[in-house]
Amino acid sequence: QVRLVESGGGWVQAGGSLRLSCAASGFIYSNNAMGWYRQAPGKQRELVARISSGHNTNYAASVKGRFTISRDSVGSTLYLQMNSLKPEDTAIYYCQLAQGMGAEYWGQGTQVAVSS
Repeated sequence: QVRLVESGGGWVQAGGSLRLSCAASGFIYSNNAMGWYRQAPGKQRELVARISSGHNTNYAASVKGRFTISRDSVGSTLYLQMNSLKPEDTAIYYCQLAQGMGAEYWGQGTQVAVSS
């Protein structure tokens, strides 16, 4: 069993920054991928950014150049540095880990609200 706990969400004015963290615990394979997803009211859940245990990254086009995903050296903590935030970034942000034979784990989500 893997547990993911997000932190760092909150309110920020447009143009500001937030840094999300996701602490992972449990049995985590050395080969895995972690990502941030978000869901705004009335919209589909979407991938924001993803990073492999080899530190290969992918970003949604809407956040490229503004957000940076990273993880610590042992892969137990995931981060999302969000700069130049826009009202469109307002959503619940979820931490996700995928590993092994299709195993997938999700955090409880953290609210990010960006005011104009």
